[in-house]
Amino acid sequence: MDEILFTAEEGMEKALDFMKHEFSSVRTGKASPALVEGIDVEAYGSSMKLKQLALISTPEARLIVITPFDVSNAKAIEKAINESKVGITPSVDGKIIRLPIPELSEERRKDLVKTVKTMAEETRVRIRAARRHAMDAAKKSQKDGALTEDDLKSAETQIQKLTDKYVADVDSQVGSKEAEIMRV
Repeated sequence: MDEILFTAEEGMEKALDFMKHEFSSVRTGKASPALVEGIDVEAYGSSMKLKQLALISTPEARLIVITPFDVSNAKAIEKAINESKVGITPSVDGKIIRLPIPELSEERRKDLVKTVKTMAEETRVRIRAARRHAMDAAKKSQKDGALTEDDLKSAETQIQKLTDKYVADVDSQVGSKEAEIMRV
């Protein structure tokens, strides 16, 4: 039974971690290296992540500065940023690339909140899938004789408590991200 709970919790934790990672790429009007570090750039004949090709810093609250390790990649980085869904136009200034973060309009903020809520719902679905797998495993163990009827009820209760905990965590993360986005 412990293994079933461990597997369920591990699946729920992975879903939550993935959502947190996705949230970091949602623009809030404040500069963050996470906005651009995952952008794929065509360099050296293959696709590489921007963070592998350049130093990304935020010297000001509304500015991201990208300093390529190899200056010859500046054009490729600029092209990748323009083609990405970040929605920020880079300006190449010699050896560095500047990304000024514009103010978000009220409409854009609301769109971002919808995006965050969609990501959260996808995470809730993954958490419920982990619960379903755990419940099925517990029922199978009971059929195989490894668990008694009481053990099964206990396992189902513990699995549901885990699910409730992770769903509450998702709701909490959504609330704080929404507040961050809507803050002017």
